[in-house]
Amino acid sequence: MKVILAVTGGIAAYKTLPLTSALTKVGCDVQVVLTEHAQKMVLPLPYETLTSRKVISDMFDSNGEDVLAHINLARWADVLVVAPATANIIAKMAHGIADDFLSTLLLAYRGPLLLAPAMNDQMYTHPATQENLKILTSRGVQLLAPTEGALACRTVGIGKMMEPEDILTEILASTVPKTLSGKRILVTAGPTQEKVDPVRYLSNHSSGKMGYAIAQAAKNAGASVTLVSGPVHIQPPKGIKTIPVVSTCDLQKAVLSEFPQCDALIMAAAPSDYRPAVYLDNKMKKAKEAFSLDLTRNPDILSSVADIKQAHQVVVGFAAESQNVEAYAKDKLKRKRLDMIVANDITAANAGFARDVNTVTVIEQDGRISALPTMSKDRLSAEIIQRVDKLLEKRPD
Repeated sequence: MKVILAVTGGIAAYKTLPLTSALTKVGCDVQVVLTEHAQKMVLPLPYETLTSRKVISDMFDSNGEDVLAHINLARWADVLVVAPATANIIAKMAHGIADDFLSTLLLAYRGPLLLAPAMNDQMYTHPATQENLKILTSRGVQLLAPTEGALACRTVGIGKMMEPEDILTEILASTVPKTLSGKRILVTAGPTQEKVDPVRYLSNHSSGKMGYAIAQAAKNAGASVTLVSGPVHIQPPKGIKTIPVVSTCDLQKAVLSEFPQCDALIMAAAPSDYRPAVYLDNKMKKAKEAFSLDLTRNPDILSSVADIKQAHQVVVGFAAESQNVEAYAKDKLKRKRLDMIVANDITAANAGFARDVNTVTVIEQDGRISALPTMSKDRLSAEIIQRVDKLLEKRPD
């Protein structure tokens, strides 16, 4: 993805350095544009180091490398984001003023345009600023709304720029085709915990990263997403309905409640197969001799789903295996009556729990098998969502 990051002269300009770094780390080709006032806040060199591109700021480049840079750059980019967006640049954009490189570039640009305002709360809520924002959003500009918090002017109010990680999410989503618009996708993520006593529980190493990435990818594709999540250390995604659960029985109850209203279920959670037969109300004291713990089988959620699945619905399962990966995955696909299964070898170097990358094999009900290369979980999630979209296309309305 080719991204123009336009930085204007607000104090929040310093936050665009970690944003620039994050964009390059996910593989984006970034061109930074600094206004004259932005250069009072930040210097070009750090951006040039991070992007391996010369920062553009002057309409009339002294070395004359590209006299039509504002036109050529507008044609080059897949997405343009203005962050921070001051009241000044917002007003210029709304009224077509082109008196420097950035404002001229903005008139020439026709692709997805994201705006992340940052300013004093009185400036942001001023009728002129609000009217200008209405004009811009009516033209299709995507507003990355500021939040309320402590501002540089030592007041508390609305006007704090959206955090860099959230801006990154919006940038990556901005060019994704909304092929799942109108669809409802249910995703599960993370482990479950089965309580032994008030202190101990049985669980597994699932981090929830895969499920959360899938939920975000589905949202990026335009779906209405519900995420049922076991206990994880990840912030709930913005704009996604999140239902927290603890045990496998909790997970089953939530899934069976939400599934009838959804078009697809992607079961990325790793529920515990067993739970203690008896919960101890008091902490179990350490004994000198060994002890045994009686376990009972937890309900099989995917089998429960298969019993109520309708013709228009798609169900995707996951298989985390340590041996005979493909054979076990095919067996699970058949037994659980799945439309697709995503299998991985948890003992492999680039697979398993808590990693940012994964290496999987996708097996579909029609027998097609795709061994995918190692890739980030974000990219893999987009791949999975594309395949779910194709499966849904074949379903009756």
